Amino acid sequence: MRALRVVGLHEDGKSIVCEDPASRTRFLLPADERLRAAARGDITRLGQIEIELESQMRPREIQARIRAGESVEQVASSAGVTVQRVERFAYPVLLERSRTAELAQRAHPVREDGPDVQTLGEVVAHSFGQRGHDYSQATWDSWRGDDGKWVVVLRWKAGRSDNRAHWSFSPGAHGGTVQALDENAEVLLNPNAYRAPRTVRALEPGKDAVVQPTLDSISDEPVAKVIDAPIAEPEEDAEPPLPADEPDEVAEPAPRAKGKKNHPIVPSWEDVLLGVRSQRG
Repeated sequence: MRALRVVGLHEDGKSIVCEDPASRTRFLLPADERLRAAARGDITRLGQIEIELESQMRPREIQARIRAGESVEQVASSAGVTVQRVERFAYPVLLERSRTAELAQRAHPVREDGPDVQTLGEVVAHSFGQRGHDYSQATWDSWRGDDGKWVVVLRWKAGRSDNRAHWSFSPGAHGGTVQALDENAEVLLNPNAYRAPRTVRALEPGKDAVVQPTLDSISDEPVAKVIDAPIAEPEEDAEPPLPADEPDEVAEPAPRAKGKKNHPIVPSWEDVLLGVRSQRG
């Protein structure tokens, strides 16, 4: 690589004249923003200029998309540039997101009766302990939504499932406040609602095994048979039963007189006058 020396400014006022000391060949170098950034040693600005030249996405737009929650890889793919070039502008924004996530863990969850005394990090750590999850493996992150408010996300893995919980973070006095945005966030904020699963013990058939009835196992036979017999009503003239020590032979009462062919007996005129009941059969 040959070294050139600066001769001076071109007559157009927009280029610098350089010369090769060995061959006396002169060159014109445009005095643009890239040259000025190189003269100042501003490497960040040089990277911005390279992205502007190679992509239609400006650095400010790249930072805005990263602040909104996109990753470096996603922005690099959209801008059509390498990941290394996007990282130059993503680094300060990623630090901002990480710092906001740390502040949100010190915020207080909003309850029905007001902000909780405990912080979000303390409540979530207690919930993880009750569920047997490893809180040290969980990761926090944040981003700014379209409304300008910060959203905090907690990611953790339970078994083979990847879980997420989101809160809305409002910075303020005493750490600020957070509000749950989904069901997972609400469950983590209410550790008392968690019930540990009971251990299932296998029972061998014939050894104190309790068989739960099902619809198929219920017999079609009724539990108790109902006898369709009329209930005998007590007669008005029936005598009370005798004690057990009384003799079995009891005189039966005389049957009532019945009329012939079930017709009632008509008393005679003499019986009506004398008040005597007729004994005619």
